[in-house]
Amino acid sequence: MPTRDETSAGGLLVSGLAEAVDAQGNVALSKIYVALIGRLDRRGRILWSMPKGHVEPGEDKAATAEREVWEETGVHGEVFAELGVIDYWFVSEGVRIHKTVHHHLLRFVDGDLNDEDPEVTEVAWIPANKLTEHFAYADERKLARVAYNLLPDLARAERAEGRGTPR
Repeated sequence: MPTRDETSAGGLLVSGLAEAVDAQGNVALSKIYVALIGRLDRRGRILWSMPKGHVEPGEDKAATAEREVWEETGVHGEVFAELGVIDYWFVSEGVRIHKTVHHHLLRFVDGDLNDEDPEVTEVAWIPANKLTEHFAYADERKLARVAYNLLPDLARAERAEGRGTPR
């Protein structure tokens, strides 16, 4: 069977980092939100995942993540941290495909969530403290736990830098 390598990028769009930090430096993860996309599976169930898509020729992975997040959620984000890489194999139309997906954390820049992308059924802001329970796939749940552990320090850094979420 012929094989092919494919590379994609995407990630978690994050909003409310600096605002989630109180005066004592405690971080309320329930006040940090991430944008997820939902797609219908063959049984009609919504499967939640991170927005992502193919890296175009000459495009770097961070630019792909920003483009794909915007295309699939309607919101512009700016990559500010790497989250991790997932790779897996599958078969499509008689070709064995090795897929590598590079995930990033993106801070909210502007826009409003919409599900206008035909590949997306639903888009939602999910509180970071509920993130892992939403993902359909184990590998994305693993990355969600990584994000969960990174977010408090990233939120403190955003606050220390005087950043805020544009409203």
